[in-house]
Amino acid sequence: MPTSIHPTAIVESGAELGADCVIHAYAIVRQWAILGDRVAVHPFSVVGGDPQDLKFVSTTRSFVRIGSDTRIREGVTVNRATDEGHWTVVGDNCLLMATAHVAHDCTVGRDVVVANAVLLAGHVEVGDHAILGGGAAIHQFCRVGERAMVAGGTRATLDYPPFCLAAERDELIGLNLIGLKRSGMERETVLQLKEAYRAIYGTPGNIREVAAQLLAGGAFAAPPVQQFLRFFLAGKRSVARPRRGFAGADEL
Repeated sequence: MPTSIHPTAIVESGAELGADCVIHAYAIVRQWAILGDRVAVHPFSVVGGDPQDLKFVSTTRSFVRIGSDTRIREGVTVNRATDEGHWTVVGDNCLLMATAHVAHDCTVGRDVVVANAVLLAGHVEVGDHAILGGGAAIHQFCRVGERAMVAGGTRATLDYPPFCLAAERDELIGLNLIGLKRSGMERETVLQLKEAYRAIYGTPGNIREVAAQLLAGGAFAAPPVQQFLRFFLAGKRSVARPRRGFAGADEL
């Protein structure tokens, strides 16, 4: 069906809507927003609003991009970036549940579920297929890796590696084995991930140096395992660790 803008919705001049979008009553799409195809914006959401940054100048030309097939439920706010020419990005086929907040300069991958009342502070990065449970709060400049699952109510001030489970305050539970199985990841790759997880968290020393040594050693050839290890080499924050010391085989 063609793009539909319901009565009382506001779409400002300059906003761009893709094909077959639905902008529900009382939703607001600001001039700085670009929506892909088949995006749904539900009542009382604001897409492309100014960042909540005391240094921000309202004349700055910064933007929000929402990927195709993404659903933005009631009361969600997605703020545009802080600096000239920069973007806040939400990928394709995401679900942003009611009252979630995506702050300035965030990058959310594709097929991500952001549950009710999740708060993403500025410059947060969320990888593809991640799931953020209701009420989780992610500190600015934190990263949540691909296919990570973050429990509801989690308080994140550190980075969460790909393919892992996290809860409480910066506590890793182990690998997201159920999620990996559902994704169709090969058993051999999962076994390599387990081995890499044990090596990262069971080897004394600087965790970034350990990851670099494991990569250089060439023992882990599977691309997801290399992605897991490379995660530790980047970012501005430290990476979360298991909540009860080293996670052994029985915990994975």
